[in-house]
Amino acid sequence: MKNKRILIRYSALVVTLIGVMVLLFYPMNSFLEGPGDASEISKIVKIKNHPDKYNGKFLLTSVSLSRAHPLSYLIAKVNPVYTVEKADEIMSPGQDDDSYEKVQKYYMQSSINTAIYTAFKAANYKISTHYQGIYVLDIAKSSKFNSILKVGDVITKIDNHHFNNSLGYVNYINNLKKSQKVKIQFIRNNQIKTATGALTKLVNGNYGLGITLTDYFKIHPSVPVKVNPGNVGGPSGGLMFTLQVYEQLTQKNIRKNRVVAGTGTINKDGQVGEIGGIDKKIIAAYKNGATVFLAPYVKPSKSVLKLEPDHKTNYQLAKETASKYAPTMKVIPVTSFKDAINKLS
Repeated sequence: MKNKRILIRYSALVVTLIGVMVLLFYPMNSFLEGPGDASEISKIVKIKNHPDKYNGKFLLTSVSLSRAHPLSYLIAKVNPVYTVEKADEIMSPGQDDDSYEKVQKYYMQSSINTAIYTAFKAANYKISTHYQGIYVLDIAKSSKFNSILKVGDVITKIDNHHFNNSLGYVNYINNLKKSQKVKIQFIRNNQIKTATGALTKLVNGNYGLGITLTDYFKIHPSVPVKVNPGNVGGPSGGLMFTLQVYEQLTQKNIRKNRVVAGTGTINKDGQVGEIGGIDKKIIAAYKNGATVFLAPYVKPSKSVLKLEPDHKTNYQLAKETASKYAPTMKVIPVTSFKDAINKLS
């Protein structure tokens, strides 16, 4: 009888431990999105002979994104500053965590390159770009190159042809016979590789390589610039990197002793684009002492408002969040890099 009681207690303990392990560590098909960090960009950006010499800070804000587990999922459901996102809303179908991280790092590096280019042009410094080729963002399972290419590869030639943009590659492939095989040259880990394979029928009925792609550029600034964003990924730091680089190049006191946070993509024309998670970034910025927050503003089109009658711009959502969680922080709408400079003046 005594041994039976011991066995029951032992079994109950094991079941309890298993339950705790499941609550803490069982990975769910969801992600938790919450306030991340806000890093001082002057510690990330280094420009030769152009130090950051003024008081105040530019802050790079981020969103915390983590795989949900049962306990963290339940906590997030009752915490208003967190949201639960389905995995297929965050990642492409079939994409693993490693590929997702590679894509996010690419987006970050691309935003840094565009920021440097925009800042150098605005400051009247020389900078040139060199088109490398097609960056592979994703590969369809049906692609004949599925076992050959990897996310992060850069295709530089097709049938020994190099083009100056991705459209050139796409047009070349569209003019091939669907039964024709193609030879690709690509770069992986700084090594040149080649492979040959057949084209794949795509969802739109055309034939192609079966990859998701984007253009890949390298920049050559006249003054050496080093940017080390650490583990932060994505394209949303473009505006803030541009401001930091521009201030160091021109040695103009743009911040005027303020702690300025913000977010938004940047393109080569200096236009600012909207991003996700701006409500979380408002909270992160406020917790790190920001007194000003630059929020992208893109006027919604009639078609967007028709599909989403309750659509909110980044700026609107930022203002609403600040009124609840950051009442003393000033939120400023910006449409472009020049607009941001003018409104900080």
